[in-house]
Amino acid sequence: MSTQTVDLVDYDEAVARFDPVIGIEVHVELGTATKMFDGAPQTFGAEPNTAVTPVSLGLPGALPAVNGTAVEYAIRIGLALNCTIAESCRFARKNYFYPDVPKNFQTSQYDEPIAHDGYLDVELEDGSVFRVEIERAHMEEDAGKNTHVGGSTGRIHGAEYSLVDYNRAGIPLVEIVTRPITGAGERAPEVARAYVQTLRDIFRALEVSEARMERGNVRADVNVSLRPTPTSPLGTRTETKNVNSFRSVERAVRYEISRQAAILDAAGAIVQETRHWHEDTGVTTAGRVKSDAEDYRYFPEPDLVPVAPSREWVEEIRAALPELPAARRRRLQGEWGYADAEMRDVVNAGAVELIEATVAAGASPAAARKWWMGELARTAKTQEVELGELPITPAQIGQLQQLVDAGRINDKLARQVLEGVLAGEGDPEAVVVARGLEVVSDDGPLLEAIDAALAAQPDIAEKIRSGNLGPVGAIIGAVMKATRGQADAGRVRELVLERVQA
Repeated sequence: MSTQTVDLVDYDEAVARFDPVIGIEVHVELGTATKMFDGAPQTFGAEPNTAVTPVSLGLPGALPAVNGTAVEYAIRIGLALNCTIAESCRFARKNYFYPDVPKNFQTSQYDEPIAHDGYLDVELEDGSVFRVEIERAHMEEDAGKNTHVGGSTGRIHGAEYSLVDYNRAGIPLVEIVTRPITGAGERAPEVARAYVQTLRDIFRALEVSEARMERGNVRADVNVSLRPTPTSPLGTRTETKNVNSFRSVERAVRYEISRQAAILDAAGAIVQETRHWHEDTGVTTAGRVKSDAEDYRYFPEPDLVPVAPSREWVEEIRAALPELPAARRRRLQGEWGYADAEMRDVVNAGAVELIEATVAAGASPAAARKWWMGELARTAKTQEVELGELPITPAQIGQLQQLVDAGRINDKLARQVLEGVLAGEGDPEAVVVARGLEVVSDDGPLLEAIDAALAAQPDIAEKIRSGNLGPVGAIIGAVMKATRGQADAGRVRELVLERVQA
């Protein structure tokens, strides 16, 4: 384990003097009903050690059987990543001891993955496209979950004792491994984030996983190394394990580049090791010296026959693939009439699905974009959360816009309604009623307010009668103030002109 501590090199300086190379291993939990090699149900949040079978627990004599749906999902992922699907592939035993691996080995794939040699084109924030080469996508099973109790870090070191929950043991995974990602330069952190986000969107489109990163459905292991020039041999890499948010992926790459640059500047050597990402402090710390493949003593799993998907089946799966996110975004942009820059902002904000659902709820594309990319985007930024994490739904935004369209509230009042919904006061209709925000549509109260405003500013009426309509705004403003913004400004203008002429 490395105990090196160094001051960081400024990021811009680091990428100016070193060429960063990254590699990303993404694990996605497949959304099957049962586990990879047994009939235990796949559940989230169940009581510890209740979703298990003898296979899950690695008990002697328990024999595995491959989950056919998991194989189909793996093929879907491989095809979406432009991979070649193997005509035959095998499972292997990856041998290592850890309490959350009850068999003392993980059933995975080694030299014969189900999908290999693909690529994924990733769109960056400025609209440019970066191609990431995929080395392989292989099937395996997840480990259980350790909980280390006591201590200050939540890790095994310093803990009083540890608990193991095997509910997750055996859940089907697909691990997607990139080739070394070169040529990204200073944009390496952005490329890493965009790549993982694009994969997440693909998993959801394929309906192979809920792909909820906060639940660990998608986890990324981020490899980083530095070399003096783009033509130099690859440097020694570190692997930051189990990074589970897009922002953290980007931050972890930036941190490792700055940290490794500082070590190299001090004539030190990078240790090939796993590292832990700390969301609260934004740093990585050393884990264990990184094992190479030979350390795991891979050998073919003797209890499972090879998986040999027929070419006919593979083509049936290919023909049934849904519209993938990139194509869908292009279609939606055309339907919504957004300019390239507008659509790029929507994509970068993670608002495509939110706007699509809001349009489906009855709002126009322009109105949906106005709310999500305006008031709500500012709120999310202030609260430092993702747009989709705000306590408001597309259906509620649709209801809000319908109230505006019906003339029951205006844009100013709508912002107050939005504030109420975000505060948990209910749906837009309930907030309008509870706060008394509906537009005053009765001419009687409006005329009273107009008369009061004209009486307070008698010279304005004469100016209006002489054809100078500029001062009308002052009367409208006074009426809006008197009605707490609940008057229809257009109707007030009509009534002011009628009153003055009368």
